[in-house]
Amino acid sequence: MKLKTSIIIISGCLFIFLFIMLPIFLSIQDKKDEYTASFKGSSFSLKDINNEIITEESFNGPVAVLFFGFTHCPDICPTTLNKINLVMNKLDKKDLDKLKVFFISIDPERDKPEVMKDYLSSWDNKFYGITGEPKKIFLLSRSWGILSEKIFSEDGTNYTVNHSSAVIILKDGKYVDRITHKENIDQTFKIFKKYLR
Repeated sequence: MKLKTSIIIISGCLFIFLFIMLPIFLSIQDKKDEYTASFKGSSFSLKDINNEIITEESFNGPVAVLFFGFTHCPDICPTTLNKINLVMNKLDKKDLDKLKVFFISIDPERDKPEVMKDYLSSWDNKFYGITGEPKKIFLLSRSWGILSEKIFSEDGTNYTVNHSSAVIILKDGKYVDRITHKENIDQTFKIFKKYLR
């Protein structure tokens, strides 16, 4: 008898909990969908590492991966690019042909095309390096939800750049997902494969 009463009480509590929490869960999901839909990028005209003009149309295609960083970055940028490179090594040729990875400098004053070209040659897979006018880079990065800020040394002679480190994934030119630097290689591989289908 006690067991039956306990089951009825627990079932009633669970029903009340779901009744109260379901609208909250749905609201959170709606906000997440709105947040995702807000990333649309912007029109731009910048230069790639071969000094060729590159625009937003370059992000069209099956899957494009955007990573905003800079060549003087001491840790997150090289680690993230290395992880992407290792994931690309695990993909078969068919999937690799559908994937373009863009490394967009948020430090264009120092990251001239030749600097980026040399930097990206450290990896065996092809990364499309993008740099150009600081104002255009700023507007492009903000349009994808990337924040950045120069932090100067005490004497003002040197600086680093604090920035969002998310890897943005586009499918057919539209935002579909993002990967944080916390995701390991296997998790990143699964996410890439999901959109390369």
